[in-house]
Amino acid sequence: MIRPQPARWFEILVARDDAAGALEALAGTGAVELEPREGVAMPALLAEVAPLVAAFAELAQRYRAYWPTAAAAPQALPEAPAQALSRALAALRAWAADAEAPIRALQAATTTLDQLRRWQRILAQVPAGAFDAVRLTGAGPLLGARVFALPPGIGPGGDGLTGSGPAAVESGGGFGSLRSAADDVLTVPFAVDGAPHLIAVGTADALSTLALSVSAQKGRDEGLPPWLVADATANGHTLAVRVADAEREIAARREDIAALSRAHALPAALAVARRLEWVLANVKALETTDLFCRITGWTSDVAGERVAAALDASAARALLHFPAPPRRAHAPLLFANPWWARPYEIFTRALGMPAQDEADPSVLLAVAVPLLFGYMFGDVGQGAVLAVAGWTLRHRHPIAKLVFVGGLAAIVFGFAFGSVFGLHILAPLWVQPLAEPLRVLAAPVAGGAVLLTTGLVLGAIEAHWRHAFAAWLATGGPFLVAYIALMASVADAAALYVAAAAFTAFCAGHAWVERRAAAALTAIAEFVERMVQLLINTLSFARVGAFALAHAGLSSAIAALMASADALWLQGLVLILGNALILVLEAMVVSIQTTRLVLFEFFTRFLTAAGRPFRPLPPPPSLSPET
Repeated sequence: MIRPQPARWFEILVARDDAAGALEALAGTGAVELEPREGVAMPALLAEVAPLVAAFAELAQRYRAYWPTAAAAPQALPEAPAQALSRALAALRAWAADAEAPIRALQAATTTLDQLRRWQRILAQVPAGAFDAVRLTGAGPLLGARVFALPPGIGPGGDGLTGSGPAAVESGGGFGSLRSAADDVLTVPFAVDGAPHLIAVGTADALSTLALSVSAQKGRDEGLPPWLVADATANGHTLAVRVADAEREIAARREDIAALSRAHALPAALAVARRLEWVLANVKALETTDLFCRITGWTSDVAGERVAAALDASAARALLHFPAPPRRAHAPLLFANPWWARPYEIFTRALGMPAQDEADPSVLLAVAVPLLFGYMFGDVGQGAVLAVAGWTLRHRHPIAKLVFVGGLAAIVFGFAFGSVFGLHILAPLWVQPLAEPLRVLAAPVAGGAVLLTTGLVLGAIEAHWRHAFAAWLATGGPFLVAYIALMASVADAAALYVAAAAFTAFCAGHAWVERRAAAALTAIAEFVERMVQLLINTLSFARVGAFALAHAGLSSAIAALMASADALWLQGLVLILGNALILVLEAMVVSIQTTRLVLFEFFTRFLTAAGRPFRPLPPPPSLSPET
């Protein structure tokens, strides 16, 4: 359970025409990683597909948005992949030629609709009486009018058409940079969806200069639509009619494109193209003959039942068997934890995959992590809030399961500390943190020593798996005894004699392992360095007690603020806001500290994460969200 398990090697002999379907079926299980046997290369029939797949990618870049969202169900390829993809590309290109005109019409109608909807928002935000549409649109030939959408951070000043020239635009923050382009221009500022806009009236040259300046600062010239009149009601009616016309045009053009897709059998062509694109991206080598393909690799389905069922459901003509892996094959590794420990694999994955001769500590973390989290966050009420939140979100976010268990642990320690929503209204089952801070600090240090000792014991187990237990007994064993003795010396100074004897055994053990007496001298420096580091790691767990004290201090501050408030409603508000602050602030801080202690204090004792992780074949196009 604490040792990663190697994936199982499989080999499949499949009819060549059914190979793509078999690969998709395997990928659909999420339990297969392909690996060709040594010396196998990409077959010529797939190498020929590469330029055709590149051509398909070019078409997809231009037309993907207009293709049907669901491709036809992939079928067996009765012909060579290159020939099948050539036929699919011919259908796609024929469709593209016929669909070019309706696509352009659809794009134009979409642009028109966007402009109309933007003008609906603009006219809804123009200040009342700020402009007379008839006079603006008919201001020529000497004068003209435009509406500008300004970049964020630029806002013109002025409240009407009373200002002119630089003075009208210089008062707004950031708009002074446009003043040289705004001579002889009257301005009216307003906002649309929080973005600054400007109505400008002036000579054609002045407006053109202003438009260039606005564009240079990433603003936009909205112009004025020719249908704009003085009557706001008439403008609204005109806009509604034009929006409806644009929407009908868009729907009609989409139906034209869909009809062309059906006429050219586009779903079937896309199924062939996407399947072969997926195969080329994920199959780097494949052993093949004129009639058969051999698919080889690793599966996390150790029993082989899901893989066999997927092949049967695919109707591929295939034979599946599970021989011994090739001699020089390096198997990917799998976690083998019970369901209740799997959420804690996130910590191990953060460092990497344990090697086959390394321990997976997820089961231990399922105990240690809640204890660390709950100790720092010991409060019955706040723990309950965390537990409810974690339980509610457990299916959406994997980390929520950790929050749920951590909340339960916080409830337990809340009873131990006698704290409920920061108030000490319960008799503590163990200790009130601020009353006995030394005990609160000492307990996690002792717990940290136990956890680090467990890490050293895991190192002994790993040495046994590597067939190096005798060497560990000579060196690692005395080091472990010395550490335990030094921890025990806090209670009984006589343990220091045991530590000294273990130190001597450590140096002698190095000399025996390396078969040279001088190794005992170098072992002295190694012992001192490792032991000092281990003792510092042990003291690092004092931060758990420190954060528990900090939590108690914040709770006391909340209680003091409540006591200073006269009104009952104000006391309730202080209680709610104070607990909300603690939940947000400390939940983040405590999570970070727990992760740090696990990764940098505990894992460094035994874990190098040199294993090869299992990387399953990605889902095929027929099962991907896009299709």
